[in-house]
Amino acid sequence: MRVLVTGGAGYVGSHAVRELVRCGHEPTVLDNLSVGHAAAVQGCPTVCGDLSDADGVLRTLRECGAEAVMHFAASAYVGESVREPEKYYYNNVVNSLALLRAMREAGVERLVFSSSCTLYGVPDTVPVDEDQPIRPLSPYGRTKAAVEGILADYAEAYGLRSACLRYFNAAGAASDGLTGEDHDPETHLIPLVIQAALGRRDGVAIYGTDYPTPDGTCIRDYVHVEDLATAHVLAMEGLDERPRAAYNLSTGRGHSVREVIEAVKAVSGADVPVREEPRRPGDAPVLVGSSERIRRELGWSPRLASLEAIVGTAWRWHSTHPEGYGGQGAR
Repeated sequence: MRVLVTGGAGYVGSHAVRELVRCGHEPTVLDNLSVGHAAAVQGCPTVCGDLSDADGVLRTLRECGAEAVMHFAASAYVGESVREPEKYYYNNVVNSLALLRAMREAGVERLVFSSSCTLYGVPDTVPVDEDQPIRPLSPYGRTKAAVEGILADYAEAYGLRSACLRYFNAAGAASDGLTGEDHDPETHLIPLVIQAALGRRDGVAIYGTDYPTPDGTCIRDYVHVEDLATAHVLAMEGLDERPRAAYNLSTGRGHSVREVIEAVKAVSGADVPVREEPRRPGDAPVLVGSSERIRRELGWSPRLASLEAIVGTAWRWHSTHPEGYGGQGAR
């Protein structure tokens, strides 16, 4: 299948591109490279463009002969979304509407959407399944919920086939060490701890040590980025049989902040200075997901599910690419 991948030069998008190629599909990347890296998708046709350019998006869909779209392009910092909600509603919602309009004009009827577990807010029960109430706590989460609602309406009105994939905590790097995580600023826990272990930052903060968890710190469900990529391809291939779906992508196993720090120390052999800070507003004590639906319906199962495996691939990438993609191609 010929697939347009928006935001395909980003962290999860670039790994999905590699999985598409591995499975025999033909991806074309559309990315404005504001936070993505051209070096992450070398060898794949790449168009530097923005979803706000309606004519450019339509032209790209037609020129690559797209039969499906994987939509990763979005602003994705929860804290920034609180400070700059307008940016998030324009980039994540308005630009998604522009993409959907271009898809309709080009006759493309399949979409896999990069959603998020943030739309659950603080869940009533754990593990979280897809039937939990949607009540996001941040503008970022509300933009994801808004797009999911739009996709449901487009299914009813226009026959759009879509799958919404609600990630828990994306983590790790490619097993072959060639691609990984390179954000500026970095906000994800595992790379922050690894950077501290490498001496590239003074230490790592633990926000809240008095949660009702075994060691007092927040617990999260970490999902390897290659397993996320596999799920995107399975969801795309399943759209003919299941034209409208929403799936959690999670391992069903949670790990605390302190456990992540200890795992990085074990893999790296380095000490990690820690400072304890007050809780951050809106942080749920425990966020662990149930992925039973996608396991049952699409046969997906995380291959790199252990914290040790996830941290090991991340350490390999960051220790051999301390500057990220710097020097490997245009950012």
